[in-house]
Amino acid sequence: MAMVSTRPDIVTIIRRLKSVYTQWDVPIVTQISDRSHDPFRILIATILSQRTKDAVTRQASERLFAAAATPARLAALSVERIRTMIYPVGFYRVKAGRIRSVARAIADTYHGTVPDTIEELVGLPGVGRKTANLVVALGYRKPALCVDTHVHRITNRIGYVKTRTPFETEMALRKSLPKRYWIIYNDLLVALGQAICHPVSPRCSVCPVQVYCRKVGVTRSR
Repeated sequence: MAMVSTRPDIVTIIRRLKSVYTQWDVPIVTQISDRSHDPFRILIATILSQRTKDAVTRQASERLFAAAATPARLAALSVERIRTMIYPVGFYRVKAGRIRSVARAIADTYHGTVPDTIEELVGLPGVGRKTANLVVALGYRKPALCVDTHVHRITNRIGYVKTRTPFETEMALRKSLPKRYWIIYNDLLVALGQAICHPVSPRCSVCPVQVYCRKVGVTRSR
């Protein structure tokens, strides 16, 4: 998890991205957070969003929450009905069972209230650190670093860290990124990653922070 010798000014990059990122599509889970401020909806929407396009996640979330907006109500649904409502999200069969198990655990163990700590959240069925951090950050507005593939890729690409996995990136950011930026960091980099900083052939010519980027690992760009 060693840092590169000379890192870009991350505060300048964040400020620049904050000034322009609303021009891009806001991640669907953030949209749900802005509308409902409900940790449970954020948790379930995050599970649905994995390997799924935002438009599909939005529609599936709306159908599911219209039928069951609380852990108890969702836990009472059959897996078959959940599958029908969330189709065609990626891995919808697996996610249906996971969602029902998560809802049941929250209803039974936590009396219907989603836990607000990383440690408790990762103890829920199928909930990993990325999801847990996002729930803490967006659902409870507590400092947490959600590191998905976009955040991991771009943080390494700009040269701010030199890490091999999202977990290593999260740990490195915890040491160096000012805590006041933790919550918004995921939003900014996911929006940038979806719109411009693609895994292959990123659109560097229109990137608002390209002047600060070391372009680590980029062999072809537009």
